[in-house]
Amino acid sequence: MTTELYLLAGTLVLAIVQIMLASILRTHETGGAYNTGPRDDEGPPVGKLTGRMQRAQKNLYETLPLFMGAVLIVAIAGRESTLSLYGAWIYFLARIVYVPLYAVGVPVLRTLIWLISLIGMLMVLAAALLPL
Repeated sequence: MTTELYLLAGTLVLAIVQIMLASILRTHETGGAYNTGPRDDEGPPVGKLTGRMQRAQKNLYETLPLFMGAVLIVAIAGRESTLSLYGAWIYFLARIVYVPLYAVGVPVLRTLIWLISLIGMLMVLAAALLPL
């Protein structure tokens, strides 16, 4: 298995961690009975940290299918290169850094880190599309 595929798997683990983090925080706000019940009403308002973690999770979900597609194209086409390797690392590490920055509410740096993750994803896609 290529490093790019391992980094994709690591990103999926990150997605699971983000699901669990947002879920644990929300359960802390609503209580276990609400969380295991039918949730017919909206429950108490979402707290600041919980909301941030839910938005960070949603943000990952917006780019994860694109990253996944780029990595799979590179792997299936046998187009692994230094560009795809660095791009996958950049995406993965930036996505990890993004979570705590969002949690503590860092505005501008968080957006720059998101942009860096986008550049990493574009590097992987470029490796798939550019001539060898």
